[in-house]
Amino acid sequence: MKIAEIITALEELAPPSLQEHYDNAGLITGNAGWDCTGILCTLDAIEEVVDEAKALNCNLIIAHHPIIFKGLKKLNGRNYVERTIINAIKNDIAIYAIHTNLDNVLDGVNNKIADKLNLQNRRVLLPKEAMLMKLYTFIPVDHAEKVRNAIFNAGAGNVGNYSECSFNAEGKGTFKAGGNTNPFVGGKNIRHEEKEVKTEVIFPSYLKNEIVNALMEAHPYEEVAYDIVALSNNYNNIGSGLIGELTQAVSETEFLNLLKQAFNLSVIRHTQLLQKSVKKIAVCGGAGSFLIGNAQAEKADIYITADVKYHEFFDADKKMVIADIGHWESEQFTNELLHSILQAKFPNFAVLKTKTGTNPVQYFL
Repeated sequence: MKIAEIITALEELAPPSLQEHYDNAGLITGNAGWDCTGILCTLDAIEEVVDEAKALNCNLIIAHHPIIFKGLKKLNGRNYVERTIINAIKNDIAIYAIHTNLDNVLDGVNNKIADKLNLQNRRVLLPKEAMLMKLYTFIPVDHAEKVRNAIFNAGAGNVGNYSECSFNAEGKGTFKAGGNTNPFVGGKNIRHEEKEVKTEVIFPSYLKNEIVNALMEAHPYEEVAYDIVALSNNYNNIGSGLIGELTQAVSETEFLNLLKQAFNLSVIRHTQLLQKSVKKIAVCGGAGSFLIGNAQAEKADIYITADVKYHEFFDADKKMVIADIGHWESEQFTNELLHSILQAKFPNFAVLKTKTGTNPVQYFL
């Protein structure tokens, strides 16, 4: 199996276009055309993980965090980033990072956190705007079902938990075929009237090429009439953070103990407890202080994230509890998530989870 096949499977779940502007997700070292000897999943692709991959005969590392985040001007091995890259290149090991694009999908990093807490009624905390488009097209009545099915199969027509959504209205189309045409209906140089269905469907912008290609292949006309417009609607399946609910309300201390147990934590940094029961929980794996206001607006009782700065703790403003559990700790199960995704896609292929501890933060207790 080629590395490209594995990348395709990952990018179907978390398209690269969903990564944030500052990110560096994608294939960092190696060649997508290589035959894959094995996959090693990890949160961080550091030197020790490359050594582990080499020992296990895995020439593909799937990491959450990109080992190259900023530009490199030299490769002298002067720091861990350069040494990791040199090691990977010397040993023909490909490193692929799936970072904020995996953070931004509903079934991604934050959903895995919610799994560990058994949260119900989950939804994206901060949905992305301007991610949706609408296709309008005009189809002869007898071919409308075929064309609709084609664009549905390409990913159009999903609205929340509903699929194959469209609006259809019958009308009359007119056209005159030129002398160099081969019209599907009607004759040349004669205006023709045809009963047509105007079909409207919504789709995510990153699927535009796939949707248009499916339309062109399924539509019977030589010249296909269609319009695509950008929408300002929120895309509720894509965005930052996640919010959900516990099956039943518990006290703050009960929940913090549950959190410690579920994430194997030795310590939790948190704001003042408010001495009330909690049920609505917001989460954001990694550095998530930018969502404190959104968690408050959604009336979360507790917001779980990491890398909160001193002054940002004040922003809880006695409206909710902020619980900083640590960056690695919040995203530790991403390794498990990647493994399960790839194992399901490629059940007869070697997909392994790293045994190397990559957390750079230690606690003296």
